[in-house]
Amino acid sequence: MTAEVVFLLLTVCIWVGVVLGLRAVFLGMRLGFGSPGVDRAGLVKRLGISAGIGGFLLLVGSFIPKELGREAVGSWLPLVWIYTPFPGWMLLLSVFMVGSRLIQGRTALNAEEDRGRYLAALIWAGVGVGSFLWLRGMEGQISILRGAIPLHWPAIFGLLGLLVAAMVGMVLAERTTAARGVTKKISAQLGLLAGAVIFSIPFVWLLTTSFKEERDLANTDGIVWVPQVQKTHAFLDPENPQFAARYDGRAVKVKKDSEVAGGKWLVEVERPYGLRGRRFEVPAGSLKEIPRDQPIWSGVENGTAFTAFTVKDQEDGSRLLEVLEPGDRKGQRLTVMPEDVEPVRERGLRWQNYSDALEWMPLETGFGMAYLLNTLWLAGMSVLGTVLSCSIVAYGFARLRFPGRDQLFFVMLMTMMLPGAVTMLPQFLIFSNLGWMDSLLPIWVPTFFAGAFNVFLLRQFFGTIPMELEEAARIDGCGYWRTFWQIMLPLVKPALAVIAIWTFMGAWNNFMGPLIYVNTPAKMPMSYAMGLFASDRGTDQALMMAFATMSTIPVLLLFFFAQKYFIEGVSLSGLGGR
Repeated sequence: MTAEVVFLLLTVCIWVGVVLGLRAVFLGMRLGFGSPGVDRAGLVKRLGISAGIGGFLLLVGSFIPKELGREAVGSWLPLVWIYTPFPGWMLLLSVFMVGSRLIQGRTALNAEEDRGRYLAALIWAGVGVGSFLWLRGMEGQISILRGAIPLHWPAIFGLLGLLVAAMVGMVLAERTTAARGVTKKISAQLGLLAGAVIFSIPFVWLLTTSFKEERDLANTDGIVWVPQVQKTHAFLDPENPQFAARYDGRAVKVKKDSEVAGGKWLVEVERPYGLRGRRFEVPAGSLKEIPRDQPIWSGVENGTAFTAFTVKDQEDGSRLLEVLEPGDRKGQRLTVMPEDVEPVRERGLRWQNYSDALEWMPLETGFGMAYLLNTLWLAGMSVLGTVLSCSIVAYGFARLRFPGRDQLFFVMLMTMMLPGAVTMLPQFLIFSNLGWMDSLLPIWVPTFFAGAFNVFLLRQFFGTIPMELEEAARIDGCGYWRTFWQIMLPLVKPALAVIAIWTFMGAWNNFMGPLIYVNTPAKMPMSYAMGLFASDRGTDQALMMAFATMSTIPVLLLFFFAQKYFIEGVSLSGLGGR
């Protein structure tokens, strides 16, 4: 048995033991507080089983040595994750299902149920064999990734205290007759909350990674959830001074290259990154020297600890430092190797990642602002065109009577069967002949001509509205247009909201359309900017996550402000939200 398998088994033992231990505590509270309507004998039996099995698993998992695969500092709680392709997951699921069905078969109440459980176990065994052969055929394997959570005992005791307090509250609530159902509701809400926490982990990782330094992205101790930043010291470097200047109306940081005639200097741009390397001439009097933010390090020399900042990274790989502390050595300089010092860090967010990500954008895009404006214009016009055109066409098919109405509706539905690849070339030729190339017009103008699926959706929704409302409007003197605008349209707001959300999401994430019709980078939307940034700086995870976070903020705001209409419109039932 390999070290990875042993680590997996012992990790399962520890976590199952923790869960059973918490269950035993909860059952003990119910027994101690005397919950009404409880079988005390059965409760004592379940308490003993949970405590016994949980304690045994904790002892096994804690005292049998586990190899983490790397050096661990202090106390830690094991974590494990299985990395495997889809057939591997199916194989693991089959093993679990076969075991559970065999156990259920042993505890079946009658022979018929017993046969059903064993038949299910046999079927899952067949699935497992097929998954194993599939995995072997694709030369895949099941890998076990080992990790650890550092144990900080104040935090552990605080969390256990909160759990115990929650259990006490649940048991006390169960004692009152009026609140006997509260326990189940609290349990359901806690389960939903736990699910929300689990599914929000990727977003939390995205957000925290956007504030991390590079050294936290490849940490051997696992994922770093709390970002830290290295302290810096403002330093006026006499050998390589940095100056503030302006280039095409933009504030830039430059370094001197050479002196030219007329009292001017030829300077080279260092920041922003999108302009790095560009050279231009400026009057000497317009240059203002600014300090560089140099990283601070800590180390030990001759048994004395010191703190110093970087003066210069030398060609032989060593680092020239200037001492900040202790005070009696302040200003002294020493040469050290990078592995002999440690960065001086503090908990904090590296907001600079966001500005650095924007600085990599092309100059003509205004640090990415052009991408955002183009995307907002594209999404806004697409939503407007889709909602107006689809609602008008759907109202006509649902309420107006004209020759060939049903046949035209069926023809429109048949267009949904055409793949996008079939109509791509004809559309390209049409827009090319119209002179719309290198613009966003081919992307948002077609939305004003209605889409088959949205028309079908709204037509069915209009059909649920009673005809009496329309007849009453006609009696009051309303024509078709006024009836549609003032009576019918407000009644289908949930459906319109759903279509608007779908259209906004599609326009926001549209990558292929701009790639086909637009050539100028300044006219591209955010989806293109994401692809451009990924191809240029995709290896820098912190900057990539910072840019991704900025691009998802509008979508998140849309969800939070429109979730009411989205939930109302999902079922698409009733009388249009009346």
